Formats: sequence, C-alpha cells, structure tokens
Amino acid sequence: MLRLVLFDIDGTLIHSGGAGEKAFAKVCAMEFKVPNGTAQLRFAGRTDTSIVRDFFVRNQIDPSRDNFRRFFDCYVFWLDQMLHQTAGKVLPGVSCMINAFASLPEPPAIGLLTGNIRLGAEIKLRHYKLWESFVTGAFGDDHEERNCIAGIARDRGAQLLGDKLQGDEILVIGDTPLDVECGKSIDARVLAVATGNFPRKDLAAHKPTWVVDTLEEIEVEELCARSPRRSADL
Repeated sequence: MLRLVLFDIDGTLIHSGGAGEKAFAKVCAMEFKVPNGTAQLRFAGRTDTSIVRDFFVRNQIDPSRDNFRRFFDCYVFWLDQMLHQTAGKVLPGVSCMINAFASLPEPPAIGLLTGNIRLGAEIKLRHYKLWESFVTGAFGDDHEERNCIAGIARDRGAQLLGDKLQGDEILVIGDTPLDVECGKSIDARVLAVATGNFPRKDLAAHKPTWVVDTLEEIEVEELCARSPRRSADL
C-alpha cells in the first residue's frame, strides 16, 4: 500500500517563470556585489544550499554561516517580489493528482522532497495556492545533499504516520535525473515527469518506475498498484 507521496517543486508542481533564479541573481548583485553571479550556476535538481555554496566558491566569498544567512534572508524577499513579476503556472495534472490521492479510501500522506529551503518552498507554493496540500517534507536547509534530504523526508513521513516505512510504500515524483536517484536512494518507487528541463528519454535512461510527459498521463490507481508496470510499458 502506498503510504507516503513526496513531490519535488520546480518543474514538477510548478513553473515559476524563473522567479527563483531571478531572485538568486538579485541577491548576488545586490547583497554580494557580483553582477551576473548566476551565469555559471546549474540549478536543476540541486539544493539551494549547494547552489549558494557554488556561488561563494566561484567568487572567493567565505561560505560561512553568516554569509549563508545573509544570502537566504535576502533571497526570500526577492523571491516573493519575482513571483509577482513573472508568469508562472501550476503544471498539468498536479491538482487532479493531489485530489485523487486525497480521495483514496486510505489516502497516503502527501509531502515535499525538494532542494528549496523551507521558507522558499512555502513562498512559492502559497503563491500558487498549493502549500496547504502538504503535511510533511524535507528541504534544502535540512541538508545540502538531495539523497540525505530523501532520508529525512522518509523519516518525517514515518514519524507522522507512526510507523516505519518500507521503500515500496513511498512514491517520489520529480522531473530531473537527480530526483530519480534520490528516490532510489530510499528504495522508493519513482515517477519521473518531463515537465521540467529534461526530456522523457533522458529521464527514462535513469530507470524510474514510471516516466510520463505530464502528470495527466497516469492514474493514481496505477501508482498504488502492488506490482506496477515499468516505465518502458507506458
């Protein structure tokens, strides 16, 4: 039985119109005086903390606790501003899938598994009226490594449910190869969705349990099946 579903955010639940990257760029320029500070940074599938560390290292800035705090205090301000200035959207099938899970006779807990810091995740999902759908999760300020965040998300879900979780009782949904790998790191089922920056064939190469173009393509009953069809069958 599926007991915990963990969603990634960017490229899986929403497209923010680049609000997060634009907010990062503002912090680089305004707080740390580095114009075009995000030009060489890779964002997809990474934690906010690891991206900021990369920025610090590239620009010979001390990756101290105080500098991380400065960065993120400034980032959440600019993120809120940018969300109101960019044309983003909730991705196809997201709301229907969340509602379908909630309508099951024994609904799983719905949570987040994301590289966003927690406050950044909340700001984004409140903007798109999705935040209240999630009852647990783990975030980029819990740990710098995605696979470690997956373990934290699993353990928080288990604590919420009051029972230890087996891998096949967990579903991870994400849009990058790193999402697939972090789901596998906790032996979870993985649904890869090609609504982010990676095409279906690239995601399929990492052998998720399922791969789809959008979340509209698969029913929750299939995701809950005891013996799911493999991604090559879809």
